[in-house]
Amino acid sequence: MAIRVVVVDDHAVVRSGLKRVLEAEADIEVVAEAGSVRDAVFEARAHKPDVIVMDVVMPGESGIEGTPLVLHEAPEAKVLVLSMQDDPRYVREAFAAGASGYVLKEAADTDVVEAVREVAGGGRYLHATLGARLIDSEARQREEQASDPLSEREREVLRLLALGHTNQEIAKLLYISVRTAESHRAHIMQKLRLATRAELVRYALAHGLLEEDAAT
Repeated sequence: MAIRVVVVDDHAVVRSGLKRVLEAEADIEVVAEAGSVRDAVFEARAHKPDVIVMDVVMPGESGIEGTPLVLHEAPEAKVLVLSMQDDPRYVREAFAAGASGYVLKEAADTDVVEAVREVAGGGRYLHATLGARLIDSEARQREEQASDPLSEREREVLRLLALGHTNQEIAKLLYISVRTAESHRAHIMQKLRLATRAELVRYALAHGLLEEDAAT
């Protein structure tokens, strides 16, 4: 029986290309397309697919935020994140949200097909290059955590807050929801035992976080 796939991407041309690549395989069938997380939830509920190929950056909720939502509607489905984002942070967040695989949009067509088959069979898929980056990133993160209580993403949110960005601006810059940005801010203040933005700015200056912005 063919692997039933829902393709989720806000660009119609990308969906069309993916559909063409996947349906060229005898054992894969694209049963629906969606241009947003909201539409993806509807299609997941309606079709109960085997695999949901999910973009990360989309209007409204991101694909990572949408992953648990579609899995709630189709618990037996597997989510394969297909993204332009090659930052290890996105990979970690995708798997933490419930994804079974992560492949880059720049990957060869054969990689995408292999990834769909792998996750459909109950496996996990991560391109070798991304895997190496993730291992290096986790090693650095362990070293940083020994002296810094904040996660990599929390440090980034802290830097943006210290630079004067609002929660709404941070959400847009990091492709997360405003609620997630607010949650990060609350965790930062709690971990560092800070009460005001002035204290937050002083901490960022003392730890060289604003120098990162000057260097970019």
